[in-house]
Amino acid sequence: MNAGKLLTLVQKEWLELLRSFKLIWVPLVFVVLGIMQPVTSYYMPVILEKAGNMPEGTVIEIPLPSGAQVLADTLSQFGVMGLLILALSFMGTVSGERNSGATSLVLVKPISFGTYIAAKWISMMTLTWGALLLGYAASWYYTWLLIEQVAFGPFLLSYILFGLWFTFILTGTLLFSTLLRSAAGAAFSSLGLAVLLSLLAGLMPKYLSWSPGSITGSAYQAVQSLEGFDALASFGWSIGITVLLIGAGLIGSAAMLRRSPALD
Repeated sequence: MNAGKLLTLVQKEWLELLRSFKLIWVPLVFVVLGIMQPVTSYYMPVILEKAGNMPEGTVIEIPLPSGAQVLADTLSQFGVMGLLILALSFMGTVSGERNSGATSLVLVKPISFGTYIAAKWISMMTLTWGALLLGYAASWYYTWLLIEQVAFGPFLLSYILFGLWFTFILTGTLLFSTLLRSAAGAAFSSLGLAVLLSLLAGLMPKYLSWSPGSITGSAYQAVQSLEGFDALASFGWSIGITVLLIGAGLIGSAAMLRRSPALD
């Protein structure tokens, strides 16, 4: 893989993200989602009082959740709305260019299929990890302002774990975008995979602690407490298998693209 060609393709991908304004609105959406959780948790009694049509004199007392619980709820919000936004943003990463024939034009030059896929993946991951960091950091800051401070260690570990989960699912989006003609099919296939893995890991945590779907649960656990939290025992296998599957997804994407660079 030629580093110079890879850098050129990454720059091209970033230019396309900038022209489509994804570099602006995707991080902004994550920041808004991140701020909403602590603000909503703090002002929930006032919101219910103003919107609940309660009898005059009714006093609503809802205990504030812990800061760690607010951050865990923020991650849960990212796992639904954030993942949906990212999957829809990247669903046509490969399929759109294959349908238009742009992929064939790029690959006419001495550029390998692996370099092409790697450039797509790097640009996707840079935006994904950056947006997640901005949104999660905003939630962490407002949680500290309104509720209580959460230590940096749990915050950082949970961020890395959730970023790995996003990386796995969006690598799946890239693979499905290579396999399928439809961009929407790629998005909903990867989202379906996320739902299935999370559901199975929740239903059978004892038997599926090694699966990528258990990483989200580990992230929630990490942000709530690092005391007695054995990193290797808790998610060592799931991290290793997830990393292997991410590599396999990238190799599979390049292999499928080699078979059919363009669609008629």
